[in-house]
Amino acid sequence: MATSFDMNRPVRIFGKNEHPVLDLLGPTVQFFTTPEEAGEEFCVLKSTIPPGAFVPIHSHADVECFYMLSGQQEILIEEDGRFRWTVCRSGDFVDLPSSVKHAFRNHSFEPAVSLISTTAKLGHFFEEIGRPVLPETEPAPPTPETLQHFVEVSTRYGYWLATPEENATAGISLF
Repeated sequence: MATSFDMNRPVRIFGKNEHPVLDLLGPTVQFFTTPEEAGEEFCVLKSTIPPGAFVPIHSHADVECFYMLSGQQEILIEEDGRFRWTVCRSGDFVDLPSSVKHAFRNHSFEPAVSLISTTAKLGHFFEEIGRPVLPETEPAPPTPETLQHFVEVSTRYGYWLATPEENATAGISLF
């Protein structure tokens, strides 16, 4: 199997502020390893879902693995055509296979922080839709233009997004 990952690359240690925090329309991510740094093989990120925030129902061909570092979040997973919410707490590991419809929400009073390992493609998607967040500031609410950009980029990447009605049936209000 051919790979572009350089097995002879030097060891690198990244400081906690090496990469910017990116706002993904409420939740944030910060790369520990960007797709470029990993030879376009994968990426590793820290994800934070603030209290009250959510990620609407979506799916993509990219595998995602989450390790809950702190807090708790609920994950909505479709199994056998039915959706169910499951609470994930600190220490839990979630392996989301390709093309599974899923969503996240944080109904707790503290941020849900997880370590994510995923594909370079999904990492590039986050880079493209993410808006840099200045240290010690809250991300600004998304504008209609920001939301339109998100939908356009999702479509270009081949990602499926649920409708507002589909999200509402799962208890996610987009508006």
